[in-house]
Amino acid sequence: MDFRNPALLKLALYCEGMRIDPEARNELESGREIMRTRAGLGSGLELIIPPNLWTNVPVEEPFCQQSPFVFHIKNGNCQIVHEPSGQAIEVALAPRPEWYDASCSTGKAMTSVGTLQGTYLGIYPTKVCEFWQGSTKENCKFCSVGLNLGNWDAPEKRLDEVIEVVERARNSSKITYVDFNTGHYEDESYLDVLEPILIEVKKRTGLLIGVQTPPHSNLDRYRRLRDLGVNRVSFCFEIYNPERFSEICPGKERFYGLDRYLETMDFCASLSSRQSLSEPWVTNGEIIAGLEPAEWSIKAIDRICSVGAIPTVCVFRPLIGTAYEHLDPPKTNEMIPVFRHLYEQCMSAGLPIGLAPNIHVSLVMLPEECAHLSPQSNAWSMVPKKLGLGVKRWVFSSRFQKKLAVYDHRRQLATAAVS
Repeated sequence: MDFRNPALLKLALYCEGMRIDPEARNELESGREIMRTRAGLGSGLELIIPPNLWTNVPVEEPFCQQSPFVFHIKNGNCQIVHEPSGQAIEVALAPRPEWYDASCSTGKAMTSVGTLQGTYLGIYPTKVCEFWQGSTKENCKFCSVGLNLGNWDAPEKRLDEVIEVVERARNSSKITYVDFNTGHYEDESYLDVLEPILIEVKKRTGLLIGVQTPPHSNLDRYRRLRDLGVNRVSFCFEIYNPERFSEICPGKERFYGLDRYLETMDFCASLSSRQSLSEPWVTNGEIIAGLEPAEWSIKAIDRICSVGAIPTVCVFRPLIGTAYEHLDPPKTNEMIPVFRHLYEQCMSAGLPIGLAPNIHVSLVMLPEECAHLSPQSNAWSMVPKKLGLGVKRWVFSSRFQKKLAVYDHRRQLATAAVS
């Protein structure tokens, strides 16, 4: 394999992890510390693979000790070496934001409220998923969110703390997108908790906003989210094979069922008919590759794309402390067809991938990144669909930056009036 292919390298690092040369560990301070947040997928070292693929590489899980990849720093230059082939690839540490060392006005560390996952801000603003509670836990067997909240992630986050961190990240890290997610609440009150936060963040910053929650039984709530200015809703049904879904996600199976996830995703995707480039509305269906046969992941991709939603495909990571920590991650060669199909199916369906500016995700392979895995990529480079995406990307970015400039001007006027 040629690991100079950035998509192949990003995928292989997810599957095989990486060892860190002992001499390099003392020079990691300029990068981001390793924190287990956002259900644990952010458990690794944040790197940038040229030309501009951001990734979170597993380095602490036991399987990483057998990795063929080794991370070195020599004379300030970062390099990943694939020892069996001798291939060496220059990479960069994801820069550590200055606000990572700051606290909110309440004294709470900003990183316990929100952290960057690539270039976007991720916040888990609510209490722990209730599937983690009680004497008989029903949490998903790969998940570690119940291990993280209260350790790396604050168990409670006040509205003023969230706003403070979002504004700091917007001004300092130039983020364009904030993603909020919650776990299961028996009374389905997660949207009630989120809505005041979403309204305030949108009003103050104008940033793109995403929401990831279980599927609410009242579908009108999603129309309201869209009308409030939410730009993305995402549904993590994780597994498409019904038997594996029941086995791996017992709480989700009992309370929701796979069909409810799919039906809610379908409904939200149907709301995109009113979207615009000024305030887009995107629906994602999220799955985990590596916990069911690859053909089922491919079927899931087809099912998601068929309704106009965009697949988000994670690579299974056996996180320390979870029920599945003893399992092996999937093999790289088993995952290549899945992620190749992700790109090709999104392009065939004409889905709006890669439009938003400055959104680089370190936890997953974005569909547009998977172009490097597809022999059809060059053939598509001059077809109307690819050219149309390029035009839409330019128009959206231009309009979005103008909108942010208006928000900045308003904030400056408000600050001047107060002073």
